[in-house]
Amino acid sequence: MTELNFSTERLYIRPVSEKDIENIHRLHSLDETDEFNTLGIPKDINETREIVEGWILENNKSHTFAIELEQENEFIGLIGIKLGKEKYKNAEVWFKLDSRFWNKGYATESLKRIIAFGFDELNLHRIEAGCAVENTGSIHVLEKVGMLREAHTRKLLPLKSGWSDNYGYAILSTD
Repeated sequence: MTELNFSTERLYIRPVSEKDIENIHRLHSLDETDEFNTLGIPKDINETREIVEGWILENNKSHTFAIELEQENEFIGLIGIKLGKEKYKNAEVWFKLDSRFWNKGYATESLKRIIAFGFDELNLHRIEAGCAVENTGSIHVLEKVGMLREAHTRKLLPLKSGWSDNYGYAILSTD
């Protein structure tokens, strides 16, 4: 399989590798990034290593990418696209950025590129995303890239603060 590396105006997006484990562990351990995440803070770096190794093994059904600042080669977060059943030509996207890099347009920039990858290279018909109803940052990102809110699911997400409602978003290849 060809290496999937993408550049945007300011970012370099590439498949995660074992060299990212420490950066991913740090990202997953931040209270700010854990607030709306169902993964939870890993108990140690070995738990993070297992997660990353799983992502690497699943790279034909699910693509998990490291996001780096192009100029500085600095790891700032993760973005992923998980393919659904082939017949449905759909996938789900997700992202998680270090809070130091919030509100700078990086999530929007990387998500636009991954959505383009999904439609242009994976020939998907539909790309979905979900987020906690209180996660206004992610809501803004999803709406900025053209995703439409289609659902409000009650008490779906097991967050550290308790069960949270979820907004479901989607974008079609024809949008």
